[in-house]
Amino acid sequence: MNRALKTTEHKVMEYIALFQEEKEGGFSVWVPDLPGCASQGESFEEASVNIQEAIKLYLEETKNYCPSDLSYKRQFTVPIQVYA
Repeated sequence: MNRALKTTEHKVMEYIALFQEEKEGGFSVWVPDLPGCASQGESFEEASVNIQEAIKLYLEETKNYCPSDLSYKRQFTVPIQVYA
């Protein structure tokens, strides 16, 4: 019996996620490219899983909205110290 294999293509998207360790414990995390997309977790691993789910939900809710150029990203983070 010859069965055709069903293949599924997945689009891989990459976003920068900013993690902040909280004084009370755990981590807060947000995605600057996706306004309002944020999450948290008791551990780094939990926060990572939670933000992935938040990104998926965010993209599902905004799938009809597409900014003009999502393909060009030249981002980096630089710590800036300010002495006041």
